[in-house]
Amino acid sequence: MSIFAAETIGTMVLILFGGGVVAVSNLSKSKGEGTGWLTITIAWGLAVAMGAYAVGGFSGAHLNPAVTLGLAINGDITWGQVPTYLAGEMLGAFLGAILVFLAYLPHWAKTSDPMAKLSVFSTDPAINSPISNMLTEIIGTFALMLGILFIGGNSLAEGFNPMLVGLLVAVIGMALGGPTGYAINPARDLGPRIAHALLPIPGKGSSNWKYAWVPVLGPLLGGAYGAFFYLAFFKDDMQIGFWIMSAVMLVIIIVAVRGELAKANAEAAVNNSGAKTRGIK
Repeated sequence: MSIFAAETIGTMVLILFGGGVVAVSNLSKSKGEGTGWLTITIAWGLAVAMGAYAVGGFSGAHLNPAVTLGLAINGDITWGQVPTYLAGEMLGAFLGAILVFLAYLPHWAKTSDPMAKLSVFSTDPAINSPISNMLTEIIGTFALMLGILFIGGNSLAEGFNPMLVGLLVAVIGMALGGPTGYAINPARDLGPRIAHALLPIPGKGSSNWKYAWVPVLGPLLGGAYGAFFYLAFFKDDMQIGFWIMSAVMLVIIIVAVRGELAKANAEAAVNNSGAKTRGIK
C-alpha cells in the first residue's frame, strides 16, 4: 500500500470513529445522546489508536499534518514525502466525515441546533478568543508531538505504541480540550469542515470559516515546536528553528495574555459602571 493510500484510509478511520462519537452525543434521537465529554475524549483516543493500527505498517500512520511536519523536522521522513502525507490526510478526513454523515442520515433533520451539527465535523471555541484559542491548540499539539516522540524513544512491546498514543490523545482532550474542543490536527478539522460546507445537511447553518484558521495554524505551530523542543532537549541538537519558534511562542503568549487582561478589565469597568448607575456601592 502506498503512503498516500495508507494515510487516506487511516485518517478516514480516525474521523469515522472520532466524528462518530460526537454525533452519538450531540445529535437528537441518538441512543447515546448527551453522553458527554468523557465519552468523547476516550473514543477520540481509541479512534487514533485504531487508525494507527490500520496503516502503521505502511506509512507510520501520521494521520495528522502537524505530526507529519514534526516528523519531517525530526528527520523521520524526508521533506519530499510531506505533500503525499498531507494529501492523504486531508482526503481521508473528508471521506471519514462523509461516512459519519451517512451513518447518522435520519438524525440531522431531527437536530435543531446548527452548532451541534457543526461540532460533529469540526471544532469551535467555548469562548471565542482567536489568539487565546490558537494558544490552546499550540499547547495541546506541542504535548501531542512531544509525546509521540518520547513514546517512540522507548523500547516497548511491538504493536503497543498506537494504544499509548491513543491514551495520550485522550488525556490531552480531558486536560486541555475544554477551551477549543482540541482539534490538535489540521486535517481533522479542515477536511470535515469542507465536508460540512458541501453536504446537504438539513438546517446546518454556517461552517464558521472565520474560526477555521485557528485549528489549522495552531496545531502546525505546536507540532513544529514540539519537534524542535525534542531535538533540543532529548537529542542535544539545539537548532536555529528552536530559537525562532521559541520567539514566536513568546510573542503569541504575550499577545494572548495582554488581550485577555484587557477584556477582563473592560468587562470589570462596565460592571462597575452599571453598579454605580443602579446606586450600588
